[in-house]
Amino acid sequence: MANTFDIRPVSWDDADAAALRAEQEAEIRERYGVDDPEPGVHPSAADMTSFYVAYVNGEPAACGGLRAIDSEHGEIKRMYVAPARRGSGLAPAILETLEADGRSRGWTRIVLETGTSQPDAVRLYEREGYHPIPLFGDYIGEETSLCFEKVL
Repeated sequence: MANTFDIRPVSWDDADAAALRAEQEAEIRERYGVDDPEPGVHPSAADMTSFYVAYVNGEPAACGGLRAIDSEHGEIKRMYVAPARRGSGLAPAILETLEADGRSRGWTRIVLETGTSQPDAVRLYEREGYHPIPLFGDYIGEETSLCFEKVL
């Protein structure tokens, strides 16, 4: 049976979304040797604009969400693909979904933060048309942070 996937909008508190975010946070803790994987304001149900989970053969495999910065800009948060599913096209598909969501809101730009210990993420974002920008917001002064943008 071929692997098929579908991407669904879910609530922040959805069990599959929460499980994938917990995996993402554990991976970040391990890569950076930190207790708190978020250098900025922690995303929450109160401030997330939307959140999506990708399912492969019915199993949760990837996620990503958007948080509005203002009426024209948003930030990607909690982008993650389970290790066993990396290289399968899920990450670009999640990004495409997030970008389409942002466009539907009238946003002209999406930004994100990743880090120096995530070269795989940096390669993905650059391949998908994201460009490095100066650190912004809570990431200013974070030595391991890297910020990117894509004009929609």
